[in-house]
Amino acid sequence: MNGHPGGREHTLRTLSLAALPSGARILDMGAGAGETLLLLRERGYDAEGIDLAPRADIVRQADLLHCPYADGSFDAVLSQCAFWVSGDVPGALREAWRVLKPGGSLILSDVEFDPLAPKLVQAGFFVLHEEDMAAAWKAYYIESIWRGETCGCELPGGKCGYRLLIGRKE
Repeated sequence: MNGHPGGREHTLRTLSLAALPSGARILDMGAGAGETLLLLRERGYDAEGIDLAPRADIVRQADLLHCPYADGSFDAVLSQCAFWVSGDVPGALREAWRVLKPGGSLILSDVEFDPLAPKLVQAGFFVLHEEDMAAAWKAYYIESIWRGETCGCELPGGKCGYRLLIGRKE
């Protein structure tokens, strides 16, 4: 699995950091080909995934800015490399907050051109963990260029970072 920087190892590490209980209901926002969704299910989580353009039958077609779920439906939301590509990071954060139960966890790793942590706080999350993952982003991006693939986004210029954040719905 390498649909995002750090691949499977990164996802496993984020799950460990988030300390989610077995059987937790998790929404993968921007699930793509469903690799992370399968990993979540293998680990005993009740996981669902959505993507605007799903690349697997197990992923439901839906816009992460307008999730087809009721308020408070999930124990956790996980998103890797999807909020920024949505074109509306604050909107994606608001939607994640909406579908989370009180005390629910947001596990987010994404590119940033300005700090993401204040955006989480503004959306109502308490930031439990923040980590610079620029080195993983650079390796992933260079590997993508080497293979002749695109990163899936148009970069606006300026310095690009990559962050892992874990937040809790307050």
